[in-house]
Amino acid sequence: MTTHEVIKNLMRTEKGVAIEKGRQYIFRVAVAATKPDIKKAVEEIYKVKVQAVNVINVPGKRKRVRTQYGYTSDWKKAVVTLKEKHKIEVA
Repeated sequence: MTTHEVIKNLMRTEKGVAIEKGRQYIFRVAVAATKPDIKKAVEEIYKVKVQAVNVINVPGKRKRVRTQYGYTSDWKKAVVTLKEKHKIEVA
């Protein structure tokens, strides 16, 4: 898996923006990605040093279309903490 396949996108939500002050960033990542894969990908793409990676598996939600029920896909997000004096420049 390449670095750009591991990191899908940087999540810019209210919570994501609020925790950026503590050098933490939330990423949507590939389901098969591990913590070392995520750390390596963030360091290569954004040229920063990573202190810690926390991973959350998010289950899909139950959705209904007319009379049929189904589920959205499961996905994974990662909260990445950067070392002192490092930050990701967001446009």
